[in-house]
Amino acid sequence: MPADETWMPVWKEKHLRAATKAAGVALWSWNVDTDAITLDERAYELWEVEKTPDRITFEILSRNIHPADLERVRSAFSATRAIVGAYEIDFRILARGEIRWISARGQGDDADIADRLMFGIFLDVTQRKQAEEANELLAGEMSHRVKNLLTIATALTQMTSRMTATKEDMARELASRLVALGRAQDLIRPVPGQRNSAALLGDLIAVVLAPYDEKEASVRIRISVPKMNVGERSSTTLALVIHELATNSAKYGSLSAASGTLDVSCNAHDDEVVMTWTERGGPAISAPATNGFGSKLIHRSMTAQLGGSIAFDWSDEGVVVTLRMSRDRMAS
Repeated sequence: MPADETWMPVWKEKHLRAATKAAGVALWSWNVDTDAITLDERAYELWEVEKTPDRITFEILSRNIHPADLERVRSAFSATRAIVGAYEIDFRILARGEIRWISARGQGDDADIADRLMFGIFLDVTQRKQAEEANELLAGEMSHRVKNLLTIATALTQMTSRMTATKEDMARELASRLVALGRAQDLIRPVPGQRNSAALLGDLIAVVLAPYDEKEASVRIRISVPKMNVGERSSTTLALVIHELATNSAKYGSLSAASGTLDVSCNAHDDEVVMTWTERGGPAISAPATNGFGSKLIHRSMTAQLGGSIAFDWSDEGVVVTLRMSRDRMAS
């Protein structure tokens, strides 16, 4: 052991600060008598709180807490001292014009309290929360698609049975439709590592709708669109939207009936592409009372990825869907 040990506390503090900075850890202390909160440099940056002669309190910090989380955090803060053992609470704050997730951690039940001060840390866990939300969204989307595929397989089986006389013919036709469905799925979820080239709009729609086309029956699918390219990035999104509309039609709309028809048309303007999906001859349907996952999925795809919108006109004759897309987004 060195003769002079006075350097040890300096060494520890210096390296502790370096370690907490590298890990993105912000330090705080709370005086349980005065309600004053002391923050280190990282915590000030994280919360976007200005250094002032006035003491920092929870009410000052609460100005930056997301309104939806404020009461929950306020209740947790009030109960901090009564908690036995370690505690952790995640919440959102509004910082630098964006939403960030913060994890506050410490010890309750006055554990390790010193000079009436409780200590803890703040962690920026935004990336972890975004990853969790993305995983939840992906899990929901995958569950939705699996359910849709089972429904589509049933619909295709019924559809094929209407137009075949023998079990051999039915097996052959059904296999053909399932292969076409597989091609449509490849458009919606491309194989990792493979790049999709730009596609013609008419070809993309035809591939997705091919499993539902009964050329020998009364159901007719008519596609009338101008010759235009759909970009590599947009083709998957647009295929997903068309696939979702076709799935709903096979469940409830014109593609579920032998007498049903579907017309897909499109007009291109200077900066906008307008596609119209018209169903006729199917069972009477009405607007759903609530929006399911599929509806939310296509609305999000149309607005966030194609820079447009989608609108539904429900009538006794059949639904008419109007899709508006940014021409530049569609070509990218």
